Amino acid sequence: MVATTTTAPAEAPPAAGTRRGIVSPRAAGPLALGLTVLIWAGFALSARALGSSTLLPADAALIRFGVPLLVLAPALWRRRRQLAAVRPGPALKIVCGAGVPFFLIVMYGGSLTSAAYVGAIVPGMVPLFVSALMVANGRGLPRGTQTAGLALIVAGVVALVWRYTVALDQDMLLGAGALLVASGLWALYTVGLREVGLDPVGSIGVLCLPSFTIVALLALTGVLPMGLGRAAGGDVLLFLVVQGLGVGLCAGLLYAFAIRRLGPERCAVVGSLSPVAVVLLAVPLLHESPTVSVLIGVPLITTGVVLANRRARTTTEDTARA
Repeated sequence: MVATTTTAPAEAPPAAGTRRGIVSPRAAGPLALGLTVLIWAGFALSARALGSSTLLPADAALIRFGVPLLVLAPALWRRRRQLAAVRPGPALKIVCGAGVPFFLIVMYGGSLTSAAYVGAIVPGMVPLFVSALMVANGRGLPRGTQTAGLALIVAGVVALVWRYTVALDQDMLLGAGALLVASGLWALYTVGLREVGLDPVGSIGVLCLPSFTIVALLALTGVLPMGLGRAAGGDVLLFLVVQGLGVGLCAGLLYAFAIRRLGPERCAVVGSLSPVAVVLLAVPLLHESPTVSVLIGVPLITTGVVLANRRARTTTEDTARA
């Protein structure tokens, strides 16, 4: 079944003499997507930084999913009936795609690789996985520039891991494999957001409520070790700002809004900018020096995502005219 969303009624044009909003409706979606890129760059950097911090993965997950719930608690309570009515299928895509499995896999992959790999592989491969999901839903095979773009994405990932494959660097290969799995999960999340039909606040509730509950249960039962009480204050503050407020709250709202405005295929273009932002920021913040494989792979992935998105735009416009 093709993913659908509820469409809000068209807004009446503003009356003469009234002031328009600061951002036009046409620019709102791309602007939300651009801000999401910057926040996700911070997510990739923090995934790499977790390995050298005093926080454990369970601590970071509790912050990631707990802060949005705390901030949005009144709004989520008002949406309790809509949240209870969400179908299990789309909800499972959201929870698995951006919840506990995704979070722990990204943190693990980041600890074995670098921020550049997190920023390039996770969002960069999303268009490939989204296209596969769309084909499975009967949307047809990719063609034209989209095919070339997907091929460039694959070539970019191969360029990233080739030297480690030849050298049999098991840690890097295992980390890159984990990031590929995380990218596939994020594609599920992207499609699930479109299917669930909730506003951005409701989408965060569907993601964070079960995710926080799962992490808390795993921590309380000892399955996931937790050391939040012994962590350094600076580390807690960093992850509170980047993961809790940034990724969990702001990026969650912005990405869900962009999905409703632009659709899942067009939003996959976020991967074309995120790797570049991460590579540039990792140099001064984490003192990472881009390797030759990064300098080759990231531009290939970036170009591939841009080309892969071209057909998505045409398809969206054709659908609107039909």
